Amino acid sequence: MEDINFLAYAEQAVDYGVMGVLILMSIVTLWLFIERMMFYKSVRIDDYDHRDNLEMDLTDNISVISAIGSNAPYVGLLGTVLGIMITFYTLGDAGAVDAKKIMIGLALALKATAMGLVVAIPSIIFYTISLRKIERILTKFDVQNGKM
Repeated sequence: MEDINFLAYAEQAVDYGVMGVLILMSIVTLWLFIERMMFYKSVRIDDYDHRDNLEMDLTDNISVISAIGSNAPYVGLLGTVLGIMITFYTLGDAGAVDAKKIMIGLALALKATAMGLVVAIPSIIFYTISLRKIERILTKFDVQNGKM
């Protein structure tokens, strides 16, 4: 009876824990990307005397987007590994090999990896777009101040 409770908690931890973290990561990424794009539209390079100050303001929170993009697949992979472990534990506990249970368990485990990729790919795209915007604004600053 304790094994059944443990498995139920483990499955919920994978479903709600890992997926919740991935959803939170995607929300944070989207929020930061939108905030950065709004800032880039409103930034006035005339307000800056030094390129370094402009660059610091432009690159705020960009590393968070990058970190989410590079770590989301690992969070998804963690969910997949945990899901596979739960599947095999359940099969071992039942004492019989049921192909249907194995396939369903593995398919559900792989959804975490898919979700990790769904979070990571847009994050890296957002990061790349942001870097390009930063490069353009810094180049305009350099041209305006005769440093090119």
